[in-house]
Amino acid sequence: HVQLVESGGDSAQAGGALRLSCVASSNTATIPCMGWFRQAPGKEREAVATIYKGVMRTYADSVKGRFTISEDNARNTLYLQMNSLKPEDTAMYYCATSGDVYCRLDSDFDNWGQGTQVTVS
Repeated sequence: HVQLVESGGDSAQAGGALRLSCVASSNTATIPCMGWFRQAPGKEREAVATIYKGVMRTYADSVKGRFTISEDNARNTLYLQMNSLKPEDTAMYYCATSGDVYCRLDSDFDNWGQGTQVTVS
């Protein structure tokens, strides 16, 4: 059971940028699929981005061209670079892992971190 710890959440102005980090307790090179999700108050959780074996990336339409998912296996860390932030990006952001080799936004992610809060005004 991999433990995940997110950080990097903060308050930012619209148009600004933040980078979220998610440190895994095991080697991320052995985790085929990882993803970022978010949940705003009163809304359902939504998938933001996924990455398969550090190469194949998938993004939600709402963040395409603004967010970038990446991973650093040497640091066992998953990142989410968020640029051109909008107020609607305000949410709790979670990282998660999946064993699904297709690593889609709607894949079954069964291992979650505790989240980090992003607030954009």
